[in-house]
Amino acid sequence: MRFVHQRRFIIAVVCGGLTLILLMAIGAYGLLRGPEKESHPDRPALETSAPSSPERADEPRPVLVTSNPEFFARSVAHALFNWDTRHEGGPAEWAQVPLDFADADEAVALASDVRGYLPSPEMWERLRAYGTRQRLDVESVAAPESWSAALEQAAAGQIPPGAAAFTVVGTSHRVGTWNTEVIRTERSVAFTIFIACPEGQRCALLRLSQLGRPLE
Repeated sequence: MRFVHQRRFIIAVVCGGLTLILLMAIGAYGLLRGPEKESHPDRPALETSAPSSPERADEPRPVLVTSNPEFFARSVAHALFNWDTRHEGGPAEWAQVPLDFADADEAVALASDVRGYLPSPEMWERLRAYGTRQRLDVESVAAPESWSAALEQAAAGQIPPGAAAFTVVGTSHRVGTWNTEVIRTERSVAFTIFIACPEGQRCALLRLSQLGRPLE
């Protein structure tokens, strides 16, 4: 009888340990996958592979200085989504990249917009434990249909000269390492970038829509 109790105890310990490992794996995947902000459906979920040789951490790359509205919008989109927690800087350093091109009148509001696209400092530290990095594949950049109506209805001086809106659709990719496995997740994203490109001058960033709620 004592042997039976010991065996039950051992089985219970083993099952508990397996459950704990499973919960840790789910938690790691949830962190790498990111919060439920986007309205688009997820792409095929989880892929794992053997770890490759160590890579150098990516550094924040500046937004393109240009007077071409679409080129500027694409560069801003990458600045919002391309980050690497392995870099010594925190989310504020990555947020500063698009903010360097903020329109002076919209800088405060824009800073709040940008924070909605990046992990919070607390989440950043948790993602750093997995060496998480993210990048964006842009699939389309187009002016939303409702933007023309907005321009027509705007009062004089309400919209800056050269103002434009571009809705960006793409796929966000995250990569991190849990134990010895590389975890890859991806999801569809959509958002609208509002910019101003006065004739003969470099483009400036005005505002961002909420992530997953683009202008139609």
